[in-house]
Amino acid sequence: MDDIIIIGAGPAGLTAAIYALRAGKSALLIEAKTYGGQIVNAARIDNYPGLPGISGFEFAQKLYEQATALGARIVYETAVAIEDKGETKTVKTSAPNEYEGKAVIIATGARNKPMGLAREDKLLGRGVSYCATCDGMFFRGKDVAVFGGGRIAVEDALFLSEYCAKVYVIHSARNFGAAPADVERLKARENVELLLGSTVTKLIGEEKLSAVEVTSKSDGSVREISAAGLFVAIGQMPDNGAFANTVDLDEKGYVAADEGCRTKTPGVYAAGDCRAKEVRQLTTAAADGTVAALAACGA
Repeated sequence: MDDIIIIGAGPAGLTAAIYALRAGKSALLIEAKTYGGQIVNAARIDNYPGLPGISGFEFAQKLYEQATALGARIVYETAVAIEDKGETKTVKTSAPNEYEGKAVIIATGARNKPMGLAREDKLLGRGVSYCATCDGMFFRGKDVAVFGGGRIAVEDALFLSEYCAKVYVIHSARNFGAAPADVERLKARENVELLLGSTVTKLIGEEKLSAVEVTSKSDGSVREISAAGLFVAIGQMPDNGAFANTVDLDEKGYVAADEGCRTKTPGVYAAGDCRAKEVRQLTTAAADGTVAALAACGA
C-alpha cells in the first residue's frame, strides 16, 4: 500500500509527488499517456519564475527526474474509478489493476477541446492539429490557420509565423484573451492575418486538409481560405467523469475542491487544471500540487 496515489503525472501531479516524498511518504503516480502533461508541447516558457526561456519538454523532464530520484514510482495506466474505503482508497485502472493508498490526489489536467466539425477526426494528423509546437514544422513554407484567441492560440500563431508563409488567426470574438504584449507582437507580424468575429464552419479536403470555410458571426458571410494546416486552440475540457461517484463535479466537469484542494471525500484531493478554479497556469498547477500533497501528508 502506498501513502499517496496521484492520478496524473503533469506539473501538478509531479509536484505533489516531490512534496510527498520529501515529507517521507511513498508516492505512486498513475498516468494514462506520458509524464509532463500538455506543457511538454510548449516551445518556450517565459512565465514560470526563475526559469525564463525553458522549453516545456525540458521543464517536464526536470520535474520527472526530480520526482523519480526521490523515489516516485509511475505506472502508465488509465484510472477508471476511485473506491472510498474510509481509511484507505482503491484506484482501479483499465489494465485492469487495483492500487491501494491512504490518500488520492486527482491531477488529471484537461485535454484539448475539439471543434465538433464533420470529418475532424478523419483529418486529425492530416492537416488538423491541436499542437503547433508538435506539428508546426511539417508546414514550413505553407499557409496555415489557427483557430482560437486565448493565450495558447496567440502563442501558436507567433510560433507558426516564424516558419510558415502565411498564418490566418480565426477568432470568434473581437478581442484576444492573451497578454497584450503578445497580441501586439502578433499584430506586427507581416505574414499574419487576423479574422476576428469569425468561426471555422467546414473542413475542406479529402485525404488531407486543403482549405477551411470561415463564417462571419456578424453578417454570415462565408470565406474559403487555402490552408495546409489548421491548429485548433479553442480551450480545454476536463476528463473526470470516472470519479463522479467519489467527488463532486461542476457543470463543466471540473472537480469541486476548496483552496486546500480538499474534495467532499476525506482523503481525496484535486490539484491542477482538473480542479474548478478561476486561474489555470503552470504556476497554479505547481501550487496546487504542493497544497494537495501537504494536505494529504497531514491527513
